[in-house]
Amino acid sequence: MDHQLLKEKITKVLGESKVGTLATVVDNKPHTRYMTFFHEDLTMYTPTSKETYKAEEIEKNDNVHILLGYEGDGMGDAYIEVQGKAAIRGEQSLKDKFWNERMKKWIESPNDPDFIILEIKPDSIRLMNDNGEPEVLYL
Repeated sequence: MDHQLLKEKITKVLGESKVGTLATVVDNKPHTRYMTFFHEDLTMYTPTSKETYKAEEIEKNDNVHILLGYEGDGMGDAYIEVQGKAAIRGEQSLKDKFWNERMKKWIESPNDPDFIILEIKPDSIRLMNDNGEPEVLYL
């Protein structure tokens, strides 16, 4: 598959799937949790609090893995596996951009000093179950 077509298929999964898993590394072992993801092109963002284990874990080791997709019955749904580096971002413009009232359960407001955005820059994205062999986009 050519680079542009693969990128389009990956972007489609990113646009259709908002909830996935984020795995960090703790003591050389994976630690996974569900997160909500947003994206701009292939850079992914997820809101959280800096008072969480994931923020501490990313400060120690910025390697992350994301699974996103698998929205239907799980039989042949296209999904992506993302390997990348995470960075903790606190710019108000990003916090305003990704703020949602449903976050009030965990974060007071977009001005909450504990509110941060995790920015994930992929090293590679593997497209799975898309009617053929897995395809990998290296970035």
